[in-house]
Order: sequence, then structure tokens, then C-alpha cells
Amino acid sequence: MGDNVQFDYGENNIDTIALAFNTYDEYLDSQITTTDMFYLDDQDMARQLVELGYRGNGDTLKREEFEARKAEAENARLSKLTQPERLLAHEGKDLENFPFLQALAKREEMVCNGKLAVVIFIRDKNHKGQEISGYIDYAHRLRTDRFDMYFDRKKKLLPRPSDLSFYNWETLNVSSNSSPNFEVVADNEEGLLLKNKRDRKVINVNPKVNPGDNTRRHTIETQEYTQCVIFDHITRRKA
Repeated sequence: MGDNVQFDYGENNIDTIALAFNTYDEYLDSQITTTDMFYLDDQDMARQLVELGYRGNGDTLKREEFEARKAEAENARLSKLTQPERLLAHEGKDLENFPFLQALAKREEMVCNGKLAVVIFIRDKNHKGQEISGYIDYAHRLRTDRFDMYFDRKKKLLPRPSDLSFYNWETLNVSSNSSPNFEVVADNEEGLLLKNKRDRKVINVNPKVNPGDNTRRHTIETQEYTQCVIFDHITRRKA
């Protein structure tokens, strides 16, 4: 137990909060202060208050989320032990005349090692000539897609219905999905918001407002797409 507990949510792929505690109860106990125990004198009740957000840092992980992150951290640890270090997808590619791909290449290593969370907005036409747009979790797509094909320009990176958001301007098909790194907050007055799952900071994608704490919005001037915007989000220590 302690009065000032800090967790590092963004230094690497292995979530340090999941490594710091063997069980969810240990995690709750870390946010119980000696003052709490003086007045409550009941550890189980103190844990319940932390879990409900009445004690601790007020933004406590739920048990299911902690267990999921614990499993993810263990999988990442085992993967590092069993898999050889892979080359970055952009290495050896000629990207001189492709500003958007250059921007992705510049960020790839930082995204892979967890130092940077990136959301990509793309507006363009699909293979049917239909205008589509959407927001893409770069880290998630890097893990689930073959980006060497994009950097080789054998395929074109486009939003999909499985990405953070997707809109087909002709069929009016719209979808949104949370990813391992971002929660989509669509039903609010401010429009689409993306909540980072590590530091709980919110990215506001509205170009007329500030994108949010620790986030920078970059418009990529390129002929590769109709419109490209990159949101760089640096996760910070959570007090």
C-alpha cells in the first residue's frame, strides 16, 4: 500500500502495470493508503471502493481489463523469447516520392515499441471507385497486416469496416470498432472521440479544435490519397 503510486503505460509493448502485480487484488491494494485503512479497517471494503473508483487514482482498471492486459503482457514476453527480432516493414523500400509512406516509415519503430500511438485518417476511393474514409489504429494494423506490401506499393492502405471507423460515402455504410489501443466514443456532442486505453487520454479528431493532451495533428500533403491526416499520441506516466 502507498500514497503515491505511478504506473508507466507507454514505454514498451509489455504493459508494466500487468507485470507489476501478480493478481488483481495486489493491483487494488497498491492504491489503498494507510489513511484509507485507518478509517475503514476492512481491506475487502477498501478494495471494493478502489474498484468502484471512490479511492485510488479514480480511474481503476476493471478486473476483466486487468486480466486481459496480464495475458497480453505474458504473450508479449513469450513472443520476445521465442521469435527472432524482425525487420521493420519499411526497411529497404524506396519511398522518396511518397510523403504519406515516408510519414508511416518515420513512425513505424516508435509505434512497434510502444512509445507512440498513431491514428491514421484516410479519405480516398476503393477499387470500385467509391469514396471511403476512416480512422486506422496504426499499431493494430501493423500487427495484423503485411505493411511491406504497402511500402512496396503493391497494395494501397485503405480503411476497412473493421478499423476504428469506416464510412462509405456512396453506400452510406458506416461502422466503428474499438481496437487493442483505442476505445471509440461516438455518441457524444463533440463528435467522434478516440480514448487511448493506456493513459485514458482522449483524441478529438475534429480539425477545428485542439486534438487533446499529448496529441499532435499532422496533415500530409500528398498525391497518394485524397486526404491524409496523422494523429501522434505520446502516452505519459499515469499518476
